[in-house]
Amino acid sequence: MRDLDVVVVGGGVMGCGIALRLRQAGARVTVLERAIPGAEASSAAGGILAPQEESEGPGPFLDLCLLSRRLYPEFAAELLALTGIDVHYLPSGVLRLAFDEAGLSRLAATARWQRERGLRVDLLSPAEVLALEPTLSPEVRGAARFVDDHQVDNRLLMRALTMAAAKVGATFRTGYVRGVVEARGRVVGVDLDGEVLRADAVVIAAGSWSGLVQGSALDPRVVRPARGQMVQLQTRLPLFSHVLFSDEGYVIPRTDGRVIAGSTLEFSGFEKNVTAEGLHRILALAMRLCPALATAPVQETWAGLRPYTEDHLPVLGAGPLPGLFLATGHFRNGILLTPVTAKLLAEAILGERPSVDLTPFRFDRLTPA
Repeated sequence: MRDLDVVVVGGGVMGCGIALRLRQAGARVTVLERAIPGAEASSAAGGILAPQEESEGPGPFLDLCLLSRRLYPEFAAELLALTGIDVHYLPSGVLRLAFDEAGLSRLAATARWQRERGLRVDLLSPAEVLALEPTLSPEVRGAARFVDDHQVDNRLLMRALTMAAAKVGATFRTGYVRGVVEARGRVVGVDLDGEVLRADAVVIAAGSWSGLVQGSALDPRVVRPARGQMVQLQTRLPLFSHVLFSDEGYVIPRTDGRVIAGSTLEFSGFEKNVTAEGLHRILALAMRLCPALATAPVQETWAGLRPYTEDHLPVLGAGPLPGLFLATGHFRNGILLTPVTAKLLAEAILGERPSVDLTPFRFDRLTPA
């Protein structure tokens, strides 16, 4: 099964990660991207690796996220060895801040069920929060500290994955994929601007655009774009070291003094505009969490389209036809799930025994919204 020709539709972190693993296993891989690899959600993200903080509860998805988090230190080291690019994997920890009694109750409930499953969570008093991070708001009523949730610089990760896939022999082509080509009941390639690229397997990893690929088996209403607006601030020195979350959003400190603040959740089709309302909400959040950010210059603003599903689970594994595979719908967790998605899709395509049961992530669990 390793003597395969594989076409990967989508050149973001998913597509490049899958291409890397397939090439390392001996398959011939072509990655198709309509513009610059990683120009969409992969580069627009924040790079938070927080399966515990962002978890909606125990289950197969949390297990998948925790597995991917465990893979990250070795994954980052591998990319550094292959490309010389340090993706800035930082074991920074995450603080979820509460500003009222209801927030404290939610933190206590989260800590309870996570500790029952052997996960590390610390509940901090206001004094303990400010001793840990003195620049945070004095209005904080308490926090949960997730010491094993970390971060990575997603733009450096994207650059490293593109370079790593190319270095091991993946081919990159630019163009518009008109659709999947089918013959005798199986997928045999894709139509790229009128040219048929033959392949033994086709992977749809096109993020929010996955459902627009003809023959992908995904209704465009099943995986749809969710816009998230972001702001980058600059401080002379880092004001805090933990990634900070509240009910309204998050701020991410980089080691060079940059602070990434986000994010909105908007269903506006494929519009990627940055709006006055979105910026107002994000900046108000950032200043509430850390008042010292009020004087920080705004360096950059942007918006990205995250591939959203109604149950917030990705679509992973085999599609409805032999030779068709899907890796999309990662929503807020695309950067986190990159190493495990690459591993699992490579296993599926190569016909290897799956290391994770992909049944909860099948494409046909979903119905159009």
